[in-house]
Amino acid sequence: MKNFSALLFNYRSYTPIPFFIVMIFFANSTPLSLVIGFGMALLGEFFRFWGVSYAGSETRTTGSVGGTYLVISGAFGHLRNPLYLGNILLYMGVGVMSNALFPYLQIGAFFFFYMQYYFIINEEEKYLRDTFKEHYENYYKAVPRLLPRFTAYKNDNVEQPTYQIKAAFKSERRTLQALSFVTIVLIILYIGF
Repeated sequence: MKNFSALLFNYRSYTPIPFFIVMIFFANSTPLSLVIGFGMALLGEFFRFWGVSYAGSETRTTGSVGGTYLVISGAFGHLRNPLYLGNILLYMGVGVMSNALFPYLQIGAFFFFYMQYYFIINEEEKYLRDTFKEHYENYYKAVPRLLPRFTAYKNDNVEQPTYQIKAAFKSERRTLQALSFVTIVLIILYIGF
């Protein structure tokens, strides 16, 4: 299972492509689907950006699972995997925007990405458990995996990276470009150019 998790981790940036192709080919957008889906996608990007502002560009690695810090600041104080929640919301939002094969494509994509992240998260948690030991165990017990808690987890004994909004913009550039491109394509398909 470790090899399968590593494979998913390495190619996680490419697994959405087949869904996007189907979504564009079968696009059936409406004004309501465009607005609601875009709102979902923005919420997803909010979680991603908030997480990357603290975790930095290490979130873009594709080699092996790892990290310099046990990040518990920002979004990570509310949920353990804000980037993966953000991705799921982004993918679902774009799927709703397209209104393609609704709701079957969206349900299928949700379960696919949930399972993909399930395996990736398990692999990452093994690394964090082995590297950060008791600090991670305490964090793991207090903070949910994908559903945010209202109050932030705090532990002053865990060294944290600095908040870097400029680095977050740089790291999220590709995600923002992709979201903009897909949104423009869906609007053009809706208008009928």
